[in-house]
Amino acid sequence: MDKILEARSFLQSVGMPKQQQADICCYVLLAMAGIKPTMNWSESTNEWIRIHDIIQFSNTNYGTTYAENSRETFRKQALHRFRTAALVEDNGKPTNSPNYRYRLTDETLDLLKKMQTEEWEKSMNRFLVYHEKLIDIYASKKKMTMMPVQINGADFSFSAGKHNELQKAIIEEFAPRFAPNSECLYVGDTIEKDLVKNTEKLTELGFEITLHDKMPDVVLYREDKNWIYFIESVTSVGPMDPKRILEIEELTKDVRAGKIYVTAFLDFKTYKKFSEELAWETEVWIAELPEHMIHLNGDKFMGPR
Repeated sequence: MDKILEARSFLQSVGMPKQQQADICCYVLLAMAGIKPTMNWSESTNEWIRIHDIIQFSNTNYGTTYAENSRETFRKQALHRFRTAALVEDNGKPTNSPNYRYRLTDETLDLLKKMQTEEWEKSMNRFLVYHEKLIDIYASKKKMTMMPVQINGADFSFSAGKHNELQKAIIEEFAPRFAPNSECLYVGDTIEKDLVKNTEKLTELGFEITLHDKMPDVVLYREDKNWIYFIESVTSVGPMDPKRILEIEELTKDVRAGKIYVTAFLDFKTYKKFSEELAWETEVWIAELPEHMIHLNGDKFMGPR
């Protein structure tokens, strides 16, 4: 039987919906198991791999022509659904991290290895009996790594990772010190993009919001001063460099509130790495030194204390 048909049969057997039996989902399963056209399913593996690796494996071994810009399709149509069904797990890194990886769960790997053997039917029946419990186990495992955070008086949870660790610090440590009584109008999560998004207030302030705009990581608004804080949470990419300032200026050209641009870092070491890229007339906050700010704005604060 053709490997694509075999993969599709497997996905059907474990109860994946029709859409998750499409070719792209079959290629994902094959790549994650490391199964080439001439290999047996008993040779399956579950190494940690990236979506880039899945695309390359499929193109190289199965003659597909997926481009790198199709990664979001792989993520949404296959990997997110597979993870929800406890067929795969991720390594808990932020999705924008170069170290973010997926792999087959041990239970899925064990089942794939039994494909086309005498143990297949018995193993599949056992898998199906425990599948719902398996979903709960992996969901709980992921939930345990979530970080609680209170935003605008309400309880939320960030997914694990340094980027969200820094965003949590911005809201809990930076805001009370340097943006007192401010409201969080926007903050994203590395998994749930728009965790908080006050579209009504953003529009009232003059934002032009479209699906394609890349919002700053955190947007705070201080009503008593009519100040709006645009904060980028930087662990590996994305400081307030001149290009980013222009992007935000375009997004907020109708905003009349005073604009404050801040780049936040977890530690001084990361700040030094990006220090030469930062734009003038911006601010720097470092989480390990929470009571201090670095002002990259000429003589604005010049004078005796």
